[in-house]
Amino acid sequence: MTEIARIMTTPSRPLVVALAYDGLCTFEFGVAVEIFGLPRPELGENWYRFAVAAVDEGELRATGGIRIVADGGYELLEQADTIVVPGWRGVATPVPEALCTALRRAHQRGCRLISICSGVFVLAASGVLDGRDATTHWRYTDELQQRFPTIKVVEDVLYIGDARLMTSAGSAAGIDLCLHVVRSDFGLEAANSVARRLVVQPHRDGSQTQQLTRPVARSRESERLGQLFDWLYGHLAEPHTLESLALRVGMSPRTLLRRFQESTGVTPARWLLNERLQRVQQALTDSRLSIEQIAENNGFGTTGALRHHFQQRFAVSPQTYRKKFTQPTK
Repeated sequence: MTEIARIMTTPSRPLVVALAYDGLCTFEFGVAVEIFGLPRPELGENWYRFAVAAVDEGELRATGGIRIVADGGYELLEQADTIVVPGWRGVATPVPEALCTALRRAHQRGCRLISICSGVFVLAASGVLDGRDATTHWRYTDELQQRFPTIKVVEDVLYIGDARLMTSAGSAAGIDLCLHVVRSDFGLEAANSVARRLVVQPHRDGSQTQQLTRPVARSRESERLGQLFDWLYGHLAEPHTLESLALRVGMSPRTLLRRFQESTGVTPARWLLNERLQRVQQALTDSRLSIEQIAENNGFGTTGALRHHFQQRFAVSPQTYRKKFTQPTK
């Protein structure tokens, strides 16, 4: 049995299909392979299936002189649960109509579409982004808006979208988006496990700025910050102040605040709120705990505080979110 035949004979596992084309952007493509294409037996038997679909006929050459042999063509898109569009070969390069048609059909039947960096121009050409929010690398946001005026281009985010249609900013932001997909599909712990394998921060909030012009933290401070993040992930429910965190890593509060923002783009208080809200989302859909218990377990203290922050971030109450996103039990 060929590898692609083996992949296609296990329909219970979600199928992720990454596009390949002549002139393929290898970094963005590699992000999709690394996150969705590697076997991960530690995460159970229902991990993703992965395949590569060729957009063009004939030999496919990628950046750096690499040759690509795809698993199939457009027929794979008809079976995909998620389609990943890596950075396109040129923002002004026409997108084949056959690809636009295939993406529209996939979207109409409920397939999730995600783009990384300039891959958004492929989704835009297909029309699936009309009337929606989207983002791309900061170098291309103006051109995206000019060429596709019906799209609302959001410049200062790492990724944006809904459950079925998502776009990311520059290449590295594709990692953030793909980890977000893993969190949505398999939960927080699975996403954290993948992030640990990648040696990246498990979650950078999608509202973070694309352009960080501040210097990278010094190596010794960076090591201490890494230890602080590891500790915080296990102690999110506890109360923290800038002073208590600074004492833990042996920095002054002023230095910690500066280095923390350089590393994450946000203050420690904002980072803690983001992480706690992420845990709350997971608890609302994956547990039967009461809102009161969830608030206490995740550092909000009172249900009033939880409701306030949750409503402010997601424009919906925790209870409504639970009803909307929890799968009914059979």
